[in-house]
Amino acid sequence: MSLAFEPVSSDARLRTLDVLRGAALLGIALMNIVFSGLPFAAYANPNLWGGNDSLNMGVLAVQWILFDGKMRALFSMMFGAGIVLFMERALARENSVRAADLLMRRLLWLTLFGALHGWLIWAGDILYSYGLFGLLIVPMRNVSPRKLLITAGVALVLLSLAGVGRGFSQRSTRNAAIAARAVEAQGRPLTKEQQDAKKKWDEAYNAALPSKEKLQEEVDNYRKGYGGVMTQRAPIMRKFNFLPVYFPGGVDIWALMLIGMALFKLGVLQGERSPGFYVRLALAGYAIGIPVNALSTYGMFSSNFDIVATMFWNAPYQIGRVSVALGHASMLILLVKSMRMRWITDRLAAVGQMAFSNYISHSLVYALVFYAPGLRMMGQLQRYQLYYVVLGIWILNLVWSPIWLRHFRFGPLEWCWRSLTYWKRQPMRRRSGVPADVYAVG
Repeated sequence: MSLAFEPVSSDARLRTLDVLRGAALLGIALMNIVFSGLPFAAYANPNLWGGNDSLNMGVLAVQWILFDGKMRALFSMMFGAGIVLFMERALARENSVRAADLLMRRLLWLTLFGALHGWLIWAGDILYSYGLFGLLIVPMRNVSPRKLLITAGVALVLLSLAGVGRGFSQRSTRNAAIAARAVEAQGRPLTKEQQDAKKKWDEAYNAALPSKEKLQEEVDNYRKGYGGVMTQRAPIMRKFNFLPVYFPGGVDIWALMLIGMALFKLGVLQGERSPGFYVRLALAGYAIGIPVNALSTYGMFSSNFDIVATMFWNAPYQIGRVSVALGHASMLILLVKSMRMRWITDRLAAVGQMAFSNYISHSLVYALVFYAPGLRMMGQLQRYQLYYVVLGIWILNLVWSPIWLRHFRFGPLEWCWRSLTYWKRQPMRRRSGVPADVYAVG
């Protein structure tokens, strides 16, 4: 049976963006659940916690090849696209100064929401970074797509080269520490440089491969009470909230936002290109990204997650993640354009319209299931078992989002965010015939 593709209307453009955003948000939960349910270091090393048998290793391989970093990349692209869309719609009703003011206030409020979310609910917050880097890239919104893509591409290449450089630096530090220990074993005093190398390597080693006692202490802190949770959360938040804006994770975020801006300007994310374009983009994305990611995963597995080897095997990370993210986006857009499986795309669109509220709902589930004073399941499930919780989150979001939007114009936190942005209480109840729209202005 052939698929009937239809021209893209204004409403369909927004719906496509909502579907992409909703799918990206649900996909991110596949990674966040591991960060929430296992000790921090076990996220990238199954030998430490969560099971390293064939089932758990297979789950990890699928995660790394198809989803890890890819769904966040897609979400970052959608955030960049959202900045351009917001300004387009604001300028249609406001003067340029007022429109820019609204966008800046919107992003500043998001930064505050992120800080509160990270410190009080869940340490894996991304809203703070999105608000901060969104502010930094606002001046780029009028740059041509070509220049945006070049800027983002150069940034990601430099980021990859920096990763290789860190690998060589870490290998040099390890070799120096080994040499220092050899000198120490001979009973000879260490030089200041040898002492520093030994200390530096020990810190890196203990961070990547904590002792069983340290891992158990982390699990116990999350399970014994809110004070214990804060003992673990505070150092993570201090690290993430006070890093300079040029740190690698920051470049990762704003570069993908720029790609999202460019793809929106080109009409790619709205589904305005031909079906053949998306088929070719999907094939190219998967043909490049999947083999690259599979090779990196194989290398890390075969090195038994050696600290230095992992850094080198991760060198093509950005190539693999961006390629697969574009493949995923293309397949979703094709699904929307085909007008098939409306039962799932309509629900994904609703999840995307309420992305802020749904994102926080994920964090509340993590806190209630894994930490005190909730169910205290931290460290109690194997890696594959964590995805039962993800399935529950997906069902919750896919069911409640369309029901909520039948009665209200916005999700609860979207309404709060919008009211604060305009500094005016916004109408919440839907009027008959008025669609829910998180980007509506005026």
